[in-house]
Amino acid sequence: MKKMFKTAVAAIALISSTVSLAADKSTLDSILDAGEMKVCFDAGYMPFEMKAKNGGFIGFDIDLAKQMAKAMDVKFTPVNTAWDGIIPTLLTGKCDIIMGGMTITAQRNLKVNFADPYVVIGQTILVRPELKDKIKSYRDLNNGEYTVATKLGTTGEAAVKRMIGKAKISLFETQADAVLEVSNDKADAFVYDLPFNALYASQNPDQVSHLEKPFTYEPLGWAIRKGDPDFLNFLNNFLRQIKGDGSYDRIYAKWFKSDKWLQQVQ
Repeated sequence: MKKMFKTAVAAIALISSTVSLAADKSTLDSILDAGEMKVCFDAGYMPFEMKAKNGGFIGFDIDLAKQMAKAMDVKFTPVNTAWDGIIPTLLTGKCDIIMGGMTITAQRNLKVNFADPYVVIGQTILVRPELKDKIKSYRDLNNGEYTVATKLGTTGEAAVKRMIGKAKISLFETQADAVLEVSNDKADAFVYDLPFNALYASQNPDQVSHLEKPFTYEPLGWAIRKGDPDFLNFLNNFLRQIKGDGSYDRIYAKWFKSDKWLQQVQ
């Protein structure tokens, strides 16, 4: 009986050890074993991820994901996913990572782990070209002599009222109407999300000057399943590498400082 009991205990221990090892296996190892990295995103967020005319996917996140897959020597596999189901898709193993312009929040961080922010998408400022040497930051606009336009009911409106409250504030139903106030010299500055402002500035370089450093903090990060320090370590070091060797700047300039890619989606 004792012998049988010891054998059973040993078997249970072996099974537990095997299960533990399987559970502890990094997604990084699974990617290498499979020879592909499955990347979740929700196409439609310019210029991060979009569906091209040819049916493929293009964008800032897509190029970063392809660069990462190349560094791993594996295939990049896109997993276009509705936004409201993107975290469950990751958690159920249908993709390996979310690279989809996801803002890091406390609530999301309870469900997933985030790598270090790869870009900060806060509020930026477009100013009239003749003011570009005078207006260097939002602080310079916090003056009653300036008129600042933004879209009604957005984080841009909240930021302007909180941080540029001394300026005259003009609110509009759409960002298109608001930014035209600057282009038509009816306002001195326009405050809105970085992606929109970067694209508008690239299309209208003679009408506006872009102060592209965000003055609010809305960090975006790559999300993975919790409890995977090896994958997290890889992601953070990969980000440092591409920022150090110029790859990141090249990809950023392609999507945020040029509008040549528009012809692929329009």
